[in-house]
Amino acid sequence: MPSAFASLVDSFLKEEYEDSPTLASSLGLTEYDERLDDTSAAAYERRRASDLEWLRKFRAVGGDGLAPAESIDRDLLVSVLRGRELYQPLEMWKRQPNYYLNPGLNGVFSLFLHRLRPERELAAAAATRLEGVPTNIKDGIANLDFARTPRVYAERAIGQARAAARYARELVPAEVKDASSKQRLTEAGAKAARAFDEFAAYLESNKQRALGDWAVGEELYTALLRDKELLPFGAAELRERGREQHALLSTEANRIATEIDGSGDWAKTCDRLNKIHAPTPDAMRDEYAEWTERARTFLRDTQLVTLPAGEKCTVEPSPPFQRPVLAVASYQRPPAFRDTLHGHFFVPYPPDGTSPEEVQKRLEGNCSAGIPTTAVHEAYPGHHWHLVMAKANPSHARRIFGTPYFSEGWALYAERVMREQGFFTDPKHLLYQYEATIFRAARIVVDTSLHMGEMTFDDAVKFMVEKGNLTEPNARAEVGRYCSWPTQASSYLTGMLEIIDIRTRWLARRGKSDRPALRAFHDAITSAGMLPTTLAEKAIAD
Repeated sequence: MPSAFASLVDSFLKEEYEDSPTLASSLGLTEYDERLDDTSAAAYERRRASDLEWLRKFRAVGGDGLAPAESIDRDLLVSVLRGRELYQPLEMWKRQPNYYLNPGLNGVFSLFLHRLRPERELAAAAATRLEGVPTNIKDGIANLDFARTPRVYAERAIGQARAAARYARELVPAEVKDASSKQRLTEAGAKAARAFDEFAAYLESNKQRALGDWAVGEELYTALLRDKELLPFGAAELRERGREQHALLSTEANRIATEIDGSGDWAKTCDRLNKIHAPTPDAMRDEYAEWTERARTFLRDTQLVTLPAGEKCTVEPSPPFQRPVLAVASYQRPPAFRDTLHGHFFVPYPPDGTSPEEVQKRLEGNCSAGIPTTAVHEAYPGHHWHLVMAKANPSHARRIFGTPYFSEGWALYAERVMREQGFFTDPKHLLYQYEATIFRAARIVVDTSLHMGEMTFDDAVKFMVEKGNLTEPNARAEVGRYCSWPTQASSYLTGMLEIIDIRTRWLARRGKSDRPALRAFHDAITSAGMLPTTLAEKAIAD
């Protein structure tokens, strides 16, 4: 019989699925596939009140009657709900246009990505969701307050809405072979595409009125770090940490640059190496696939981690509707509640209509010398390996909820441990592993400075070009993301440093630091889930 706490968690999760059927589908709960998220003002107000009530309930749970794993789950859920509480005064549903794009886009895309049902059923579910898109768009037009909407939010959403229209109109019907299913998807896709086009036009005609501020302020940023991420420092301290790490890492990268070409300047060496890249996005994808397999082979040969039986990671072009807003690689994990261990590593293709000159600029951001590091980060032993290990955790809460301060911190740690263990044998590849970490240090400086009001958007773009080795188009896309998602950009290096500290203490208690000890540490901490780092350390204490 489940404990009282387990029953409470189960009730909470069922409400989460009801509130977001598209989330439920992505987790493998196919009974929600025919439904689309409610994006009405009344629904957002209802969720606000519900989140506060669930926070009260979980805070009221005493620790004495909980098993150790349940105590960690309670603290995880409190951190998640406290994060939502902190965001509530911002009323993002009145400010963020992509709230009205994402359910229809991700809700249809995940159905065909994982293909958990027969094709005709998938097509019927996707068509039903596409038919619901106009309601989401109508809600967006009714709910958005342009006096509070930052211009960068509107501009990003315009590009995404236009890509969404093509996705719904042309690409979704191509997902199926059955003629009748294709016909229904074509009709539903055309209806959704008209709504997406209408939304793009609406945003375009109103973007001059978008006068909101994306900076959340030092107080809220610090509260998110302390209460949601359970970290012992605030925004200003984190910014200084980013600056210190940038300086330290740059010194080592300059040493490697001297070894490569005598320049002694990592940025100049990378600028030269950036020009050496695949000629086309498809050829770039091939390079990523090759290095993904090399990383997996290295793990198998060194036994640095345990590779679960049946895991698989395919390297694919990024979804068309993500391309206008995401200029870097990404990963989609297997559904949490299905047996499959098949993950998807998405390579950053340029948006449709990108000029040949900008395509080359974007390829520079995925140069041949940098691809090994990204393959490690996204796949082995980065996101893919971590998230297939996390699926083994019996806690449903931990399969769903987590923080980028662990998941992104782990992926950057994966790069570091592969460097420590000798995977990057070419100095050029080694330099780009340092460059990737320097980039994450620059992200900390920019993200904190943007949200504390110390940098403008253009200041941040300039900093990322000069200090983060980004081309200007990629820098603009990156900074737009930071404005839209405060604290996330700081999670990579911050989380990695926390994991390194946990590893140091864990190995010291065991008196060993060889590969078997490292494998035991890696297997244990990733199997704990995506927990805030303080909770991850508690989870592996025994």
